[in-house]
Amino acid sequence: MGYEDFYRRSIEQPEEFWAEAARAIDWKDQPQRILDYDNPPFRRWFVGGTTNLCHNAVDRHLAERGDQPALVGWSTETGQVRELSFRQLHREVNTFAAVLRSLGVHKGERVVIYMPHTVEAAVAMLACARIGAIHSVVFGGFAALNLALRIDDARPAVLVCADAGMRGGKVIPFKPLVDEALSRAGHPPAHVLVVNRGLAGEVPMQEGRDVEYGPLAAQHADAEVPVEWLESNEPSYILYTSGTTGKPKGVQRDVGGYAVALALSMWSVYDVRAGQAMFSTSDIGWVVGHSYNVYGPLIAGATSILYEGLPTNPDPGIWWRICEKYGVRTMFSSPTAVRVLKKQDPKWLDSADLSQLKYLFLAGEPLDEPTADWITNALGKTVIDNYWQTETGWPVLTLMPGVELKPVKLGSPGLPSPGYRLRVIDENTGADVGPGEKGVLAIQPPLPPGCLSTVWGNDDRFIASYFSHFKELLYSSLDWAIRDEDGYTFILGRTDDVINVAGHRLGTREIEESVASHPDVAEAAVVGVHDEVKGQVPVVFATLKRTDTDPAGAASGMLQTVASQLGAVARPQRVYVVNALPKTRSGKLLRRSLQALAEHRDPGDLSTLDDPNALEEVKRALERGADAGT
Repeated sequence: MGYEDFYRRSIEQPEEFWAEAARAIDWKDQPQRILDYDNPPFRRWFVGGTTNLCHNAVDRHLAERGDQPALVGWSTETGQVRELSFRQLHREVNTFAAVLRSLGVHKGERVVIYMPHTVEAAVAMLACARIGAIHSVVFGGFAALNLALRIDDARPAVLVCADAGMRGGKVIPFKPLVDEALSRAGHPPAHVLVVNRGLAGEVPMQEGRDVEYGPLAAQHADAEVPVEWLESNEPSYILYTSGTTGKPKGVQRDVGGYAVALALSMWSVYDVRAGQAMFSTSDIGWVVGHSYNVYGPLIAGATSILYEGLPTNPDPGIWWRICEKYGVRTMFSSPTAVRVLKKQDPKWLDSADLSQLKYLFLAGEPLDEPTADWITNALGKTVIDNYWQTETGWPVLTLMPGVELKPVKLGSPGLPSPGYRLRVIDENTGADVGPGEKGVLAIQPPLPPGCLSTVWGNDDRFIASYFSHFKELLYSSLDWAIRDEDGYTFILGRTDDVINVAGHRLGTREIEESVASHPDVAEAAVVGVHDEVKGQVPVVFATLKRTDTDPAGAASGMLQTVASQLGAVARPQRVYVVNALPKTRSGKLLRRSLQALAEHRDPGDLSTLDDPNALEEVKRALERGADAGT
């Protein structure tokens, strides 16, 4: 069956298509109804079916491939490599699940995981899935305020953390950040479970609340924890994503639909099957890490490689040697990582035998043509862009070599994945635009399996955030797009104030709020500006409360404030102190004009500008250079 027939069947006969796809996973109770769309835009897939993500990722493989490598944790930071077979993974997950149970964690309760990209973090996720707890992984690069916000929204029973992570050889203590977050949180968990890697020396522990994992694991080393079978539509996890306000949105994922979508995508999109190996360079704190570092490959019975470290340490050939050692078939990375490698000596691309590597998939930010062209020629492999969101959980647009490899078009992620009924909509009229015309990429509901069920604890926000942008009930991706005559879609960037920094999704309003909290700042605007390596970086334009304040000192303070409140990943690249910010006569900040000026582009229609001097002030600031940053 070719791509067109495969996709058409998913659109014209969705219940038959997905009923067949559902046979790829184990169910304790078979679904009684494939799709329930009685309450739009909410939908339920595989209603009445009971299943479990941990069982499908681990237990069901024990008989046929118990001794096959399941997870490989490769750290160039610590110099350690951990290889767990499916049987060993099963043992460690049972132990971790028993420890969580001993701390009072039950089905439906939340567990926040604040860990580096390690095997232990994946084990913690799978242990939660095993007992029906809802995990919420928080990226280890986020600061205490980010963590506190997510704790208060999820209200976890337990928080799991490491003593420390490492980045570029530098130890980053995690436990003090956790302690600070809990001091800020209104709903701290009853227990903090500390996985001690021996990196941070003596770890501060609060008696009665904090417990170390090692001694508890020894007590439960032989535990057998039965799988908690969940109805398909019960929540499996929460993953927070930046929005246009300072409050992050908790993307809620189901169990059955997610498992089926991942099982389908592993062979059809990534062309990986049982016994093969996949290497995704993402972090478990992001959606790619959930779907294609942990659950997807394991559900498929494949080996998954988790990498902790920089792509250039100990040298720029490390990723390729890992591919050679484990016979990686499909690799998944980001355009930012490729741009970093592009700056290195090309000899490193020839430092390993890549004969078993078939595909390199890239996602997380728009893939520019020069980067795609360079890596394609340098590797001599098929390089495939794919577009998706935290909300969708798996690709919306891609090519599908497991079904039929269509031609690659540089600059386009490709064609719709099964079940995604895509449209490109005029934002003003709500009408479909023609080929080559710019519009907003939208999905005709019901959303396919694997996509978010709702926003955690807030159905109204789910509707307002995703389904309220057009007169017709459509899911808005909030991304500009153009579709060509062949049906290939090209993503042009965000319609809102969310930016991609090295594949990390950040809300500029959240950074603005942090900058504005600095005592010297009167007002601030944060925009995403193009960067050759990272794709986009946040840039600040700020006015000060007092004219006698040192601009450079205030600007440096703003950078420190953001780093301490939101983490280094959100730290602005540059800060410009100005006397006034350009606004419309109604008081709206002209952020798109600021972005255009910072990128040396036409600032667009300025007919509504309140004070022309403010625009000139910004131009002068850009000419003289930033007051802080690089």
